[in-house]
Amino acid sequence: MQITDTIYALSSGALPAGVAVIRISGPATADVIGRLCGALPQPRRAALRTIRSRNGEIMDSGLVIYFPGPASFTGEDCCELQVHGGRAVVHAILDALAGFEGLRHAGPGEFSRRAFQNGKLDLVEIEGLADLITAETEMQRRLAIEQSGGGQSALYQGWARRLTHARAMIEAELDFADEDDIPGSVSETIWTDMAKLAAEIEAHVDQAGLAEIIRDGLKIVIAGEPNAGKSSLLNALAKRDIAIVTEIAGTTRDVLSVDLSLAGFSVKLYDTAGLRETDELVEREGIRRAREVIGHADLILLLSEKPGDFVWNEPVSSDVPVIRVATKIDRNGANWAPGQADLFLSTTTGDGIADLLEELKAHLPDLAGRTSLAMPSRKRHVDCLKQASAALARSRAVEGLDIQAEQLRLASDALGRITGRVDVENLLDVIFSEFCIGK
Repeated sequence: MQITDTIYALSSGALPAGVAVIRISGPATADVIGRLCGALPQPRRAALRTIRSRNGEIMDSGLVIYFPGPASFTGEDCCELQVHGGRAVVHAILDALAGFEGLRHAGPGEFSRRAFQNGKLDLVEIEGLADLITAETEMQRRLAIEQSGGGQSALYQGWARRLTHARAMIEAELDFADEDDIPGSVSETIWTDMAKLAAEIEAHVDQAGLAEIIRDGLKIVIAGEPNAGKSSLLNALAKRDIAIVTEIAGTTRDVLSVDLSLAGFSVKLYDTAGLRETDELVEREGIRRAREVIGHADLILLLSEKPGDFVWNEPVSSDVPVIRVATKIDRNGANWAPGQADLFLSTTTGDGIADLLEELKAHLPDLAGRTSLAMPSRKRHVDCLKQASAALARSRAVEGLDIQAEQLRLASDALGRITGRVDVENLLDVIFSEFCIGK
């Protein structure tokens, strides 16, 4: 991948569409636009132009916006062609661009990669941009905006500056111990702040679980014995037929899932095979998969159609709530006594569904009053933060200023790897491969 190339790609959504945006970036951008559209538009002003092929044939007319570098998304000369979104129109323009020497079609995430390489965005901002494009719920949007807008990067950069100051104070004491204007004891000036910084990082890491729920969804498993109404409940909450429902026990043989948006959060519902002992090979595999999903659940809905059948012996974490749900109350509601279940519902009549949704909302994270969602949303963020925290702990445990300074450097490098300031070459291909062509 050569940075001297000029790249182009369709940057908007699938065709056909009302408008299609074709993005061009690189040193040949101005020359290409002049040859396709005539006079180059004034920077950052939309101009209506006729777009012609190299032999003068009119391909379309549309808006042309030119962004001279470095004041552009990629930091290079950039241009956006806003044209009609028909397949033939877009393909004709892309074919014309392919005919220019030095131009090539962009790879996945290459525009964003150039923005990173030219210092326009750091890795956290770029990951936030990727999340913003795929966000489906309000909370996912808020989390992505915090990252893509630089809020989370500013937090990490502030921590890095404090580490740099601490290292500078240590180096000053090591190199200029005899000077009058150098503090005599580093511990009096930096170690209190380093202890505070370590506590801040640990508190930040503790929010990773919340960020995972926002980004990946609250995982709710519907469990219970065969024919307890699990598939019917999944269909009722999804408001469409996802699972096959029959009176025959053991109909569900695999794990089915559906994504819902609830109170701005993503919720993933899993319908599982009925838990029982069986010799039937396929059903046994379904039960094994059910238990595997249960082991990763954030919340379990334990269903039963008869009192006394709430048997739960599955090994789950003590902090995973288990809500007992009485089902089919339109048929046997008289058999249930208050207190025998946490919720009572019927998917046939709809009774109790609203109560169930309110109960689920009560288990969603409470973000009331929070103005910032700066939290580690990816495993690599958490890994780097833990490395920084461990290095800070070692810096306070060892003796010798030179050794302590080295531990602070390791902590600083760990923070730098999050934003891409140091040692990131091995991360780039993985991160940018998540992007679509044209972004």
